[in-house]
Amino acid sequence: MIRAKQYLVRGRVQGVGFRWFVQRAADRLGIVGDVRNLPNGEVEVRAQADELVLDLFKRELRIGPPSAEVGEVMEQDLPVTDKYSSFQIR
Repeated sequence: MIRAKQYLVRGRVQGVGFRWFVQRAADRLGIVGDVRNLPNGEVEVRAQADELVLDLFKRELRIGPPSAEVGEVMEQDLPVTDKYSSFQIR
């Protein structure tokens, strides 16, 4: 079943290639959605895929690229939408 999630990633996650890491992981797993930096230093990820795929994706978000230091990944359900056809960096 397709699910939609929002992830807020906290820690040292801006200026370390985190958004590009997220996009590569999403593309590899077949996830659609987007990722963006927030003014407060967090990274927001919105993703749609099968629930099992999103579980794998969240594990990758917790690790991040080598230069990142992920402190916390908060997850929230979102309504599924048809506005995404790929995964974008915003």
